[in-house]
Amino acid sequence: MSTRATIADVALLAGVHPGTVSRALNQKTESQVNPGTVVRVRRAAKQLGYTPNSIARGLRTSSSLTIGVIIPDLTNPIFPPIVRGIDSYLAPRGYSALIVNTDGNDDTERLLFESLVQRQVDGFIFATGHSGHALATEAYERGIRAVMVNRDSGGVPYPAVVGDDAQGIRAALVHLFGLGHRRVAHLTGPPTFSTSRVRAEAFAAVCAELGISSEVVPTAAYSVDEGQRATDQILESSSRAPTAIVAGNDLLALGAYHSLRLHGLRCPEDVSVVGFNDMPFAGDFQPAMTTVRAPHFELGAESARLLLNQIENSALTALKVVLPVQLIVRSSTAPPP
Repeated sequence: MSTRATIADVALLAGVHPGTVSRALNQKTESQVNPGTVVRVRRAAKQLGYTPNSIARGLRTSSSLTIGVIIPDLTNPIFPPIVRGIDSYLAPRGYSALIVNTDGNDDTERLLFESLVQRQVDGFIFATGHSGHALATEAYERGIRAVMVNRDSGGVPYPAVVGDDAQGIRAALVHLFGLGHRRVAHLTGPPTFSTSRVRAEAFAAVCAELGISSEVVPTAAYSVDEGQRATDQILESSSRAPTAIVAGNDLLALGAYHSLRLHGLRCPEDVSVVGFNDMPFAGDFQPAMTTVRAPHFELGAESARLLLNQIENSALTALKVVLPVQLIVRSSTAPPP
């Protein structure tokens, strides 16, 4: 049976000291090695099939080389690309992600969090932030390293990586205004989420600035059912129905589609609809959905970068990174009737 290649084998083949191999194969220290030597060492490692022993490295550094990633709903299409972004940054640096799903339940989140703490993860990436996120406060007080992604959690001074939601809402309303819409409704997400709050505040501010008559309807979840319920409420209670709807996410917008059809209305001929996130297949809906594209993969990668920076520098900083978004115009918006 063949034996596993060692760092000494790589050093012998590359003609360098074993310490040089260790530095050349570590992205954090490769800058300390001549670029030509790095190439030679990596070529030798590939030829021998050498891979670093992450267990031994963890023992040397008192690190488990694992990160806990807490997701509220893995069936929500925005979270898989966030997780992929996280993994794209962690894997080349020898870290693995342990991903858990809470189904939006605080008690479940707490149980899973403590389980990951017992597994001695090196830090957490929370995608579950909300204004009453007591767990984030407790984690911070315990000195646990963490980063919030997609949402923040109010006053907890953890780093956060979010999309520029306010700019996305502005772009949607400017687009609708340019088409001639002057009565627009907004379906917000749960009021405890920072994403809901930022988008609703931006909606109110831009409508006031442009002179758009507005209506805001809160929802209990970012779901298709809640989008349909909220749109039903608008269509059945408003004396003058809006000519356009800006939804807090694409699932709410899809619910608006369902409600419009049930009320015998067409999109966009009778009511235009704009979503938020540009989840997979949004362009395949009927009609193809105009929506704000958020950089979910990049959100995940940046959150992982910030967390590893915390781990390596042993410092907690309340940095907030805001990544740009883009309005994607498709067939669900048109001039009002």
